[in-house]
Amino acid sequence: MLETAVVGHRGAVGISLVAGGRITTQQSVVLLPGSALRIHVDDLRRVASERPKVLEHLLGYSETLCTHCAQTALCGVRHELERRLACWLCLACDTLDRNMLPVTHDYLSAALGLHRAGVTRALIRFEELGLIRKMRGILQVDDHKRLQQMACCCYGVIASAYTSLDHPACMQQLPTPARQIT
Repeated sequence: MLETAVVGHRGAVGISLVAGGRITTQQSVVLLPGSALRIHVDDLRRVASERPKVLEHLLGYSETLCTHCAQTALCGVRHELERRLACWLCLACDTLDRNMLPVTHDYLSAALGLHRAGVTRALIRFEELGLIRKMRGILQVDDHKRLQQMACCCYGVIASAYTSLDHPACMQQLPTPARQIT
């Protein structure tokens, strides 16, 4: 496993299917309990053809998600562990709209393709600097602004890509073929 993006409650997975793809190329892992909406691809394609703004929004989000994935790949080969980890923590907080992240050192090391010992050392350093607090299975980000300053430039690229997305009102009410999953 190697994580390429963090998708939160404003995001979507499986978007390639809307544009005519036949299979998804990623696996999704749920970190937080909650609910999600699910819509069959044929129903979503129909809605997208009836409501071009829905398709426009999904394609815009898909482009932003591709930017996120590409920047994450570049980050993995270009930036040092602490800066990558700070970037990931900031993006996760932004995406989830919370400062409590239910992640373990093992998860972070696997998702970022890093040695667990290095992740642990970096988290200890972040805690000593007052940026985070570690608890069993949970990381609390206490100083998001200073953590952003420690993050590599990838944070700014990815965060600004999401910020530039326009969330039209039509996405707030999905059509009835969507069903909620808990």
